[in-house]
Amino acid sequence: MDPEQRQVELGGLSVGTLEWGEPDRPLALMVHGYPDTAWTWRHLGPRLAAQGWHAVAPFSRGYAPTALAPNDRYLITDLVDDVLALRQALGGDARAALIGHDWGAVSTWGVTQRAPEAFDAYVALAVPPTAALLAMLKPATAGMVARQARMSWYMLYNQLPGVSERGLDRVIPKLWRDWSPGYPAAEDLQHVFTALAGPGRRRAALRYYRNNLQAGIRETFTLRPGAPALYLHGQDDGCMQVAIGSTFASLLAPGSRFEAVPGAGHFLQLEQPDAVNALIEAWIGPPG
Repeated sequence: MDPEQRQVELGGLSVGTLEWGEPDRPLALMVHGYPDTAWTWRHLGPRLAAQGWHAVAPFSRGYAPTALAPNDRYLITDLVDDVLALRQALGGDARAALIGHDWGAVSTWGVTQRAPEAFDAYVALAVPPTAALLAMLKPATAGMVARQARMSWYMLYNQLPGVSERGLDRVIPKLWRDWSPGYPAAEDLQHVFTALAGPGRRRAALRYYRNNLQAGIRETFTLRPGAPALYLHGQDDGCMQVAIGSTFASLLAPGSRFEAVPGAGHFLQLEQPDAVNALIEAWIGPPG
């Protein structure tokens, strides 16, 4: 099922979306991360639409065809604002579901903290609540910290203005290879470089890291879920250790569930779509 592509106006930010299903059905909002696009949901979107959901995958601020942030801000608070504004603009109600991967997962955790009642069901993929990253800074988990520091080299690299923008042609394919070993990412990389065409778009994608690891660093690492969520993590994730999620699953809100997905890396929704889709469908249930 090919998605409908359209623009949604959020009062200063024009957001491009991929949409499956009828607009009058309950909303399932699916938010992507870095370096990825709304096309990451091309397996889940049709499945949810077939069950009666209006499945919508927005391109996050800065990723074409969505506009650059009008205030040049890419803080987590801004990403949460976008999610809540999209829910309203798309007619989401008490039955709506929110599903996020990578930065989309961070946005999802942020929504559960700020407005836990906004969605009926939450799913986060590949990134734990950021409070877990602070919780592991203790002697008992020193080995985990050292491994994650090596895996997270790109976060520091992304702080280098100009250098990191120019290096994305090499770095982005490397990240996909390292994070999801063996996954054939040619189609996804084409979508990514289309969405990040031009220096302004590339800078925007990197501003997520520069904004949130500089001015917004306190908020970045203190997100604690305020609503039950399904948290899925690829067993072979080369970006974020699955052990962080399993070790600190107690940070999830009561009623939550953590599940490691075998045979999948960071982009688990693309690597193991049948297994991941089934877990998500079971969690969010049929549309009301």
